Amino acid sequence: MSSKITAEQRKAIMENDKTYDGQFFYAVKTTKIFCRPSCKSRVPNFDNVTIFRTAEEALQAGYRPCKRCKSGGDRLPDEEWVKQVETYIEENYALSFTLSDLAEACHGSPYHLHRVFKRLKGVTPLAYQQHIRMEKAKVYLIETDMAVKEIAGLVGISNPARFITLFKEKNNQTPRQFRKEYDGRGVYSEK
Repeated sequence: MSSKITAEQRKAIMENDKTYDGQFFYAVKTTKIFCRPSCKSRVPNFDNVTIFRTAEEALQAGYRPCKRCKSGGDRLPDEEWVKQVETYIEENYALSFTLSDLAEACHGSPYHLHRVFKRLKGVTPLAYQQHIRMEKAKVYLIETDMAVKEIAGLVGISNPARFITLFKEKNNQTPRQFRKEYDGRGVYSEK
């Protein structure tokens, strides 16, 4: 049964106190991950924390075990972890983050994340983020009349010239050319 966090539990989490391992698990609503009190991950926003007595309770509530502290016992399968990373990138594509930031958010090491993600997806996590950004940019180009500079900012690229360069590398045409070739009826014509 889940419960609210006590001051004692909050202190245990902040200090990564191993003596509380097995007494409770804490789950973070924003990441959908649960950890042991001793987990070395970033201290969560306690407004988003729910306490569970067992790992099974956290699993039943829809949370995933942390890869860093192995809160679920065995390691989370790589495929499921990569899906979690994909979801995080898709929801936060416009944010600027490093591989280390991403690994921290998804409870793993940067090296392991890079290696596993590339093995399963064929691209690195940051290349996947760029892909998502370019796909979102296409939607903006098709569905709006916003300036290219505005679209660049919306997808997380503050330098419009860099955005145009990346877009052209990925799509073999500039954003303006892409928009021009879109016929306005929901069909993109490759002329």
